[in-house]
Amino acid sequence: MGVERRFEVPSEVLKIADDIRSMRVRGAGRIARAAARALMIAAEKCSISDRNELMKYMEYCSNILLSTRPTAVSLPNAIAYVMYRLKTAYEQGKSTSELIDVVIKAATEFIKYSEEATKKIGEIGAKLIEDGDVVLTHCNSAAAVAVIVQAHREGKRIGVYATETRPKFQGYITTQWLIEAGLRVHLIPDSAVRYFMKKITKVVVGADTVAANGAVINKVGTSLIALAAKEAGVPFYVAAETYKFSPATVTGELVIIEERDPTEVVPEDYLKRNPRITVRNPSFDVTPPEYITAIITEYGVIPPQAAILILREHYGWAIQEKVMKLSKELEDDRE
Repeated sequence: MGVERRFEVPSEVLKIADDIRSMRVRGAGRIARAAARALMIAAEKCSISDRNELMKYMEYCSNILLSTRPTAVSLPNAIAYVMYRLKTAYEQGKSTSELIDVVIKAATEFIKYSEEATKKIGEIGAKLIEDGDVVLTHCNSAAAVAVIVQAHREGKRIGVYATETRPKFQGYITTQWLIEAGLRVHLIPDSAVRYFMKKITKVVVGADTVAANGAVINKVGTSLIALAAKEAGVPFYVAAETYKFSPATVTGELVIIEERDPTEVVPEDYLKRNPRITVRNPSFDVTPPEYITAIITEYGVIPPQAAILILREHYGWAIQEKVMKLSKELEDDRE
């Protein structure tokens, strides 16, 4: 797992970590809630009595979860939400049992907030969808689907196109969700997006990470859709809860683009028969802010350039921690 074993970690926590890594748990929001749930389980099943050891144990469990997927910032943000509250309580001198209660409460709060944020985005985003619109979506975003479904529930007659989203075919899940909500859906190959763009009036996608400059990191293929939408003059909306905004990017840290196993693209025996082939399988790409019409958050619709304001307002503490860490590293280098 890339994390040295030191503490006995509950099997449920290890299973959640493995589910995230293997993409049995998909989608930034679901990954975030799963991580928060794992920390809650870790605390509930903890038998450590020493408060200092408890902190080390919770950091250890956090690192296991952080090692699973490098791109989706919802994962570290969910963990930071819980761990920041734990560290604050620790510095206040809380007892071990009180610290465990803090973790359970914080994780529960985050999960509830995450679910409510998605619903709120649906309500806000639906106002951007008009009767007769034809909406294109990509991959499997609960927030993007919430916008489309809410517009349908409000009685707006809309058409929907969904990409199949290779190589893991998350578009199949999206299509199923939309059908269950009563919508008819056109499922199309990723490579056919530009061909069908002339039929589309709005694009609504999700986000795995929103950077400080307003760039959006999402499932690979998103930037090509944005490019085709820009060419056709079609509004391109990103539905993203604010816990998907990355505080680390404020200080210039780059978002790591995860590359997955080549066998997701081609069979392993084919690769063995053709050793001169190198398969590249990036899971995400970056859409520049100039291709994004607006970002739909649980607090309202913002231009991508306002991402930095969201980060300052909601993640000021995380930015401050990062700056202090960088300052200390600079001081250590000077010494």
